[in-house]
Amino acid sequence: MKLIILDQAGVINECSNTSIKTPDEWIPIPGSLKAIARLTHAGYRTVIATNQSGIGRGLMDMATYNAINQKMHQSVIQSGGRIDAIFFCPHASIDQCSCRKPAAGLFAEIMQRYGVNLKNVPAIGDSMRDLQAAITAGAMPILVLTGKGQETYDHENIPANTKVFVSLEAAVEALVEKK
Repeated sequence: MKLIILDQAGVINECSNTSIKTPDEWIPIPGSLKAIARLTHAGYRTVIATNQSGIGRGLMDMATYNAINQKMHQSVIQSGGRIDAIFFCPHASIDQCSCRKPAAGLFAEIMQRYGVNLKNVPAIGDSMRDLQAAITAGAMPILVLTGKGQETYDHENIPANTKVFVSLEAAVEALVEKK
């Protein structure tokens, strides 16, 4: 099984400093929907691992988060792609849970659900915590420069063996061409 793990905000959709709180605020990054469609057609199972502290901080409820995800799913489907599952942490950072990235709890859930080892599974994010969670889980860390990615690249000590791409579309192009 070919599996890929994507962060949500900053990789698939535009970021917000105050969290995406409504479906209207969910705006896809140019090329991201096409990239997910390309993954689907190349036989990948695409899953999302995302921190959603807006739920834990009371900025949105589960119904609103589900509506945001419904918009994302519909947009991906209309582009010819598929998202197989969403794994999310609803906690605020003060909760210090095991599922909030940089902890690898979401990745452990993915391993359990799909019965796979994440060695060599691409995990694409735009923040240091995305990269740290991927490394802890044994996945292949990939940084995209969309969202907060350029800031991460410029101001963080990027872990060795991290691949860097300008966007999800560029990362997918390289992954699909490699296979």
